[in-house]
Amino acid sequence: MARRRTHQRHRDYPRTARLNELFREIVAEALDRVDDDRLELVTVTSVDVDADLKRATVYVTALDRDADEDTLEALTELRPRLQGAVAREARVKRTPELVFRIDDVLRTAERIDELLRENPPPDQ
Repeated sequence: MARRRTHQRHRDYPRTARLNELFREIVAEALDRVDDDRLELVTVTSVDVDADLKRATVYVTALDRDADEDTLEALTELRPRLQGAVAREARVKRTPELVFRIDDVLRTAERIDELLRENPPPDQ
């Protein structure tokens, strides 16, 4: 007789993937509550949590490309507050250190799109 798995509802995808999404939501909501002009047009695009929960890299994008340094500076200043929000809401044994990075994927895609528009491929 086959054993039935009763605890599979949370096991549909890996733990780190669930934590990535959970931490992204928590940090994004915490940033919404922050009153800092440097963070008005900032979006948390993704979070990459290490398997050992020592570090979580938070990728953000800012609408103003020239404000990347100010954005990272503001996020670094707010790191203890954001980490506290993760500690309160995530219910994990260890709260990872948050590290902030600018997400260049969107900008790279826009640049590729721009180059393709300027130099369309030849018809075959």
